[in-house]
Amino acid sequence: MNSDVGEEAGFDEEIMPYISWCNIACGVHAGNDKVIQETIDLALRHEVKIGAHPSYPDRENFGRIVMDISYSDLVETLTTQIQKVKSFVEERGGRLHHVKPHGALYNEAVKNEEVANAIIQSVKNIDKSLGVITTKESMISYLCKDNIEVRYEVFADRNYNDDLTLVSRFLNNAVLFNSEEILNHVLKMVSEGKVKTIKGVEVPIFFNTICVHGDNPKSVEILEHLYKEFVKRNFVLK
Repeated sequence: MNSDVGEEAGFDEEIMPYISWCNIACGVHAGNDKVIQETIDLALRHEVKIGAHPSYPDRENFGRIVMDISYSDLVETLTTQIQKVKSFVEERGGRLHHVKPHGALYNEAVKNEEVANAIIQSVKNIDKSLGVITTKESMISYLCKDNIEVRYEVFADRNYNDDLTLVSRFLNNAVLFNSEEILNHVLKMVSEGKVKTIKGVEVPIFFNTICVHGDNPKSVEILEHLYKEFVKRNFVLK
């Protein structure tokens, strides 16, 4: 299980006991140096692996709008963001584990080769041993090849289209909030390797990690329910 944290949503402390990996906002779409450091301390205390969660430099839109930004400027801002989190982690005796792009940057890297390459280059600028979190059929997963380890992700609290893209947040049914509905959504993925799309179609899906968004107002309730049900079913959480 992983979650996006450090976004000042107010749930991070309650989320940490139920996740294995966290993705900490780098102070651009959300958070700041103080929040980053406090979130790192929280993750280290709970032995949660730490990732950087870089974004388009667009705090006004919470990084959820695609920006018209040059390749070189994008590489520069992503490198700076990731390095900041890495430095704070290492100051505390920890180790940065992965990078997960945020919001529009994440979605754009699924289909846009230039954006995907910018993320990969920023990781190479810092540490090639860092894993990158993305979806199975994304452009970034193809471009990483054998150079950078890719971890494939699904979303517990989001609805899917038939092509495995996420339903747009501009639509009312994009985000899931009901814990039991989310459990059934996730169990189909875990037990059958399939996801039921918004149109009711069952589509094969492959993943290594499951995300619940830290800014979902029901995130703590969702994660606690999933955790308890997974333990009850003897699933091993890594």
